[in-house]
Amino acid sequence: MKAHRRQRLIIILVLVALAGVAIGLTLYSLRANMNLFYSPTQISAGEAPPGRSLRAGGVVRDDSVQRDQQTLDVTFTVTDFEEDVPVHYRGILPDLFREGQGVVIVGTLNERGWLEASEVLAKHDENYMPPEVDGALKAAEARKSIPSSGAVTGGNDERI
Repeated sequence: MKAHRRQRLIIILVLVALAGVAIGLTLYSLRANMNLFYSPTQISAGEAPPGRSLRAGGVVRDDSVQRDQQTLDVTFTVTDFEEDVPVHYRGILPDLFREGQGVVIVGTLNERGWLEASEVLAKHDENYMPPEVDGALKAAEARKSIPSSGAVTGGNDERI
């Protein structure tokens, strides 16, 4: 093989190797920062990975919110009406947060099965339900074969 062809081949192989390393690092970085959505039923079944960032959603169970009077700690339970998941949050909750309303929690699952929330998102108006939460609630209702609750996923639709 001639010297200039060998040099060209080495350059191409180095560029392919560098591109492979760059793609590998990018995929690793994206995987580490992904927040997959889990319903309370999936979390209770052990499908959610402990210690990794995730999103969970459902409805805040009535009479489950407990606030610490000395700190900003709040504990509450999120449900999809099939399973419940306890949540611990330290901070100020959104103004729209209340029992019986849909929420999405960003946080990590600890060894005890509690969600340690870093962020709590409440739905923004009375007709809107986050698509992931609405899908999880409908799936739980379908498994239980109970009538639909009438939750609406579109902002302009009205309940019937």
